[in-house]
Amino acid sequence: MKFLVINGPNLNLLGQREPGIYGENTYESLCKRLKDFAAAHDSTAECFQSNYEGGIIEAIHGARGKYDAIVMNPGAFTHYSYAILDALKAVDVPCIEVHISNVHQREEFRHKSVTAPACVGQICGLGFYGYEAAMGYFLSRENVTKESFRG
Repeated sequence: MKFLVINGPNLNLLGQREPGIYGENTYESLCKRLKDFAAAHDSTAECFQSNYEGGIIEAIHGARGKYDAIVMNPGAFTHYSYAILDALKAVDVPCIEVHISNVHQREEFRHKSVTAPACVGQICGLGFYGYEAAMGYFLSRENVTKESFRG
């Protein structure tokens, strides 16, 4: 299976930005961990990070026909990017939304995701393991397509 892992704004600062919330591990260590996890399951993972909404949208568009699944932490775009929601709806690649922290224990504005309705599910509060849990879910499914996750 081929995974595209998308990370949004400020996630490139993992390990430096609010370590009490996001931990002390770096973005590079996250990517290595996910690539190793994928390899251990005869799969691949490519990590992409952008602080720009358009970059994330183009990565989603580029996933068509290239990746089997997307694991995405949209960062702050979670709460207001209808453009990312539309991009996810436009491609036939299933996605799970992941958040390192438990967004429901944080500020009120973080409780609502506008991108989650286009996703298979949402995982939050499990740290870096949440990404692996999302990948594991996809690995456990046969015939991974967006259609196989509806209903």
